[in-house]
Amino acid sequence: MKPIRIFTPDIELLGEISNYESLFFVRSFHGIGDLELRINRYKNYTDTLQKGNIIVVGNDKHKCYKIEHRAIDLDEAGKVTENWLIKALELKIVTSEAIALPPSHTANDNKSASAETVMKHYVNGNIINPVDPSRKVAELVLASDLNRGPHISWQSRFKVVAEELSEMSSLTGVGWGVRVDYALRKLVLDVAEGRDLSVNQNVNSPVIFSPQFDNIKNMHYVDSDLNYKNVAYVAGQGEGVDRRVIVVGTDTGWNRRELFVDARDIEEIDDDENPIPEHIIIQRLTDRGLQKLAEYTQEKFLEAQIMTPVKTVDIEKQTHFATQFQIVESVKVTEAFASSFVYEQDYDLGDIVTIQNKDWGVTLDARITEIKEVYEPGGFQLEATFGNSRPTLISKIKQELAGMKTELTR
Repeated sequence: MKPIRIFTPDIELLGEISNYESLFFVRSFHGIGDLELRINRYKNYTDTLQKGNIIVVGNDKHKCYKIEHRAIDLDEAGKVTENWLIKALELKIVTSEAIALPPSHTANDNKSASAETVMKHYVNGNIINPVDPSRKVAELVLASDLNRGPHISWQSRFKVVAEELSEMSSLTGVGWGVRVDYALRKLVLDVAEGRDLSVNQNVNSPVIFSPQFDNIKNMHYVDSDLNYKNVAYVAGQGEGVDRRVIVVGTDTGWNRRELFVDARDIEEIDDDENPIPEHIIIQRLTDRGLQKLAEYTQEKFLEAQIMTPVKTVDIEKQTHFATQFQIVESVKVTEAFASSFVYEQDYDLGDIVTIQNKDWGVTLDARITEIKEVYEPGGFQLEATFGNSRPTLISKIKQELAGMKTELTR
């Protein structure tokens, strides 16, 4: 099975483990993935699996997780069942412990620039170079800013930095992550843009997943409008009939789904008590409306197990054989070898691919937003989420609470 390495927060190697009972981990493009490890406590280096330490999967410096949870049970079977259950979260979790504090001279922290610049602005100001030195996380640094992603205008006040980054990522299609740097002995936060590998482009070799091509199975498809909104009434400052309200969205009639957004915090007077130009106020209200509508998009996603290529084939069962990259002299290829696409080479997290199920009448060009790798004694499995990730209970609760707050402030 794939080895894991355990490090201290300042990237000091403590040990390497490859004989665990099971391991799975999720890589998330927009959010924060998790890891779960089960290992018998009598095996070497299990004592290094302490909260706060870092697990790096193999040589993949971008697959790194902070241990947050440990549990163990003992039953009548004794030593055999004394397995540690270790739960960890992607190193992006460091940004979930910080609140986006506004500068002392203004009510909100405003930033208008490329998605990458805005995302790194909030990380830098609240975690890497904050005004209060006690907030600084010395282990974290930023990669160089390459101004990637579309231009956005963002406004934040006392919100969790990780949640802000996740919202910006979902809105712009720019992913983010934290990797380890062994030379610097630091954790490096950076953003990423996936490739367009769909059939509707001619720059990259297309990647198509379909049961008809025997490279995907166990599909679960959802196309839901239950939580969908497409028009926002964004209310700024003022009272009664004098309150400034703008409309974001153009859908009409049967297809129109309206949402009220309380944006009273968007200021109309600057720090010097001068009126802010109306076009700037309207732009900020529009941006707020777009941000909120992004939280109520159509739930359109597909989850499936991807068939992974293998390096060998049982020659006794086949007259001919195949290599990992091409069929040499093929009459029939086994199901386990059906996928011609190699993970992290032909496609990866964040890429846009085409998924098709002709029997269901579904053809979808979608981003790979989550990938789950599973390592067990029985073998390796790869699962992926294409399109908008499945909404979690936490995200649903947050939306409900936001709605309650809106009702109270209207």
